[in-house]
Amino acid sequence: MPEQREPAAPGPDPVLVGARAEALRADCANCFALCCVAPAFAASADFAIDKPAGRPCPNLRTDDFGCGVHTRLRTIGFTGCTVYDCFGAGQKVAQVTYAGRDWRRAPHTAQQMFRVFPVMRDLHELLRYLNEALSLPAAHPVHADLGAAYDETERLTLGSPADLLRVDITALRERYNPLLLRASELTRAVLPGRRKDRRGADLMGARLKGADLRGANLRGAYLIGADLRGADLRLADVIGADFRDADLRDADLRDALYLTRSQLDAAKGNSRTRLADPHTHPTHWTQAR
Repeated sequence: MPEQREPAAPGPDPVLVGARAEALRADCANCFALCCVAPAFAASADFAIDKPAGRPCPNLRTDDFGCGVHTRLRTIGFTGCTVYDCFGAGQKVAQVTYAGRDWRRAPHTAQQMFRVFPVMRDLHELLRYLNEALSLPAAHPVHADLGAAYDETERLTLGSPADLLRVDITALRERYNPLLLRASELTRAVLPGRRKDRRGADLMGARLKGADLRGANLRGAYLIGADLRGADLRLADVIGADFRDADLRDADLRDALYLTRSQLDAAKGNSRTRLADPHTHPTHWTQAR
């Protein structure tokens, strides 16, 4: 008799997942430079100046919403700007929440808009992770719950400014983080053997050159300045991991879970650092040598 096979588990709709991903990418041309105004900056290695919340950065052009020093940000002390990602929240606030009314032409909206923006940014970050979890075939047992979580979070992003300011982001994360973790666990379970659990670990400056970190739990780990040259991070869960100045040259991050562009931008790498779509090498990474 031919071998009986279980029917294939239903997977996510790739078209829907892809369309959602596009909406979760920053589109600065359709924003009002909210990331240059709403957040506070403190003079540090990441920012050359102090800037209070709600005050435009002095480098913001007055004739439009462009940055006057965009091509020189890293060389003049504004590295923090180059690694920031709003996950598409900027254009959502600008074009949906405020229907295209910018804070310069409608100054009465300014202070409220600047308070709404970080809420929307947090919601869009959560949407980004939920969308990735929906794309993981091994996480099909929780796809229905992930889809419901995505829909609820998306509904919140479409609320009025007053509605958005009432959102309890902490409570929302507490509800949905277990789902994201379960999707991660199901996906990492395809790897044989015991997987390293370094969740929240202090690995600042750690010597991890060539380390086998496949399927490791690195959620929230502090990897600042860590030597990860040639390390294997395939299917490692890196949600919330801090990769500032981590050395990822020759490392393998294909299929690393919940990896974001801002994490790559904050790290160092080269042309031999292995990434999978949709990730690409940041332009500031050194060339292979």
